[in-house]
Amino acid sequence: MSACLEPTSINSNETPLNGNGRHSHSELTIQERANKLFQDAEILAPMVRASSTQLRSLALSYGCDLVYSEEIVDRSIITTERVYNEELQTIDYRKKMESFSAKQQRRMKAKNEPVPTILRIAPSIERNKLIYQMGTGEASLALPSALMVQNDVDGIDINMGCPKKFSVSGGMGAALLQDLPRACNIISTLRKNLHVPVSCKIRLIKDTKTTVDFVTALVKAGANAVAIHGREVGDESQMPAKLDRLVDVVQTLKSSSAIDVPIIINGDLYTRNDMVNIRKRSGADAVMLARPALYNTSIFIKPPVSDLEGTPLGEETRYGYDSKLLLSKTQVIQDYLTHSHTYSGHIANVKYVVCEMLSNRRTPSILSQKMPQSYPGGQTIGKVCNCRSVVDMCKLWDVSKSSISKKATRSEDSSKFKASAVDLHRYDDRYFLNPEELQREREGKAEIAKTNEEKNVATRDNVVDGMMKTGAKKPRLH
Repeated sequence: MSACLEPTSINSNETPLNGNGRHSHSELTIQERANKLFQDAEILAPMVRASSTQLRSLALSYGCDLVYSEEIVDRSIITTERVYNEELQTIDYRKKMESFSAKQQRRMKAKNEPVPTILRIAPSIERNKLIYQMGTGEASLALPSALMVQNDVDGIDINMGCPKKFSVSGGMGAALLQDLPRACNIISTLRKNLHVPVSCKIRLIKDTKTTVDFVTALVKAGANAVAIHGREVGDESQMPAKLDRLVDVVQTLKSSSAIDVPIIINGDLYTRNDMVNIRKRSGADAVMLARPALYNTSIFIKPPVSDLEGTPLGEETRYGYDSKLLLSKTQVIQDYLTHSHTYSGHIANVKYVVCEMLSNRRTPSILSQKMPQSYPGGQTIGKVCNCRSVVDMCKLWDVSKSSISKKATRSEDSSKFKASAVDLHRYDDRYFLNPEELQREREGKAEIAKTNEEKNVATRDNVVDGMMKTGAKKPRLH
């Protein structure tokens, strides 16, 4: 595969790139650009493993206004290099070989493994529509990470809501909800040094006042937009989002003279009716969809102008779970697989997303009964998990050859396909087929690791005690 540091050409109808091949920005202020991005937007949320190039491009093709990358940890992007992928016409951030240990480098060379691509951007469809979400807990790491990508994206978002252990244990995600000074320092540092909007995504905190005060402080620190998810840390995804509380928070924020930035609302908006009505109730500037977009990404298809002109003043009821605007789920998955071919999606990533599309496992039970999972071709999660390549997936879903370019079909074993975007998080088919067994295995490994660490600590303590009793100098412990 050929690669160069910068793109050699762009489509004539696209916003021109500047002299170094990256985004050029208008004379609008940063806040004006943020308003333009977020106001009235229907947004694809950042989702671990899901919000990669192929899902983002699919959502945009259906009418989504703005897409987020999945959360990428600050240290991860810092160890990459920016490469223009001429074959895919994408901008790839690839791990530098020297960022791997000598042992890892030898293994990769022996197995002819490609250098992983951490982030893949498709300028032809994502320009002026892409927000890069970062996982970070320190301004000193957030800034160099943001500086690396700011010329290729339209905004930087800080994840302040992820409750997962890998995020919180590093002082990232929801850990920032408990440390307002650190959260504000990250925002203010980025705002002082970047030329793109800076936003953040949080969760509800314990009560309306605490949540409003937190958001107000973030805005004062420089946040250009804030997205709020309608659950608190610890709330199970199978339980309905606390939309009444979320509405109360947003109404309070929008009535405050201290808040003059877009407020985005997120949580259990499974139909266009939900999207329209929550904005009417709350006064929110935009809506963000995560699992509803995985269930049926065509939810982003907008009504024709003639329908909009007849929008009722009261509650919207025309676009529910059986909305005439929605495509069949089979069609959506076929379209997703076509986009996966186009952008050389990693097979583990593609399988994960399709399995999520086939599953209501994280949907509130009161809603899942309205969301059937039946497919004329007899496809199941088990059959998807048996696939070993994107080509296998396309065969299972009867994706027509005409919808996949010959170039993409030929490249299943080419260097282009081998340079597919990496699956950033470990994937196991048991995640869907046997989650209980996988959970027990992970808990067992975690317990072994904890026991080993306790033994190491005890050994070090014994060594120190012994040396101190003999009068020896206390060693430095690392």
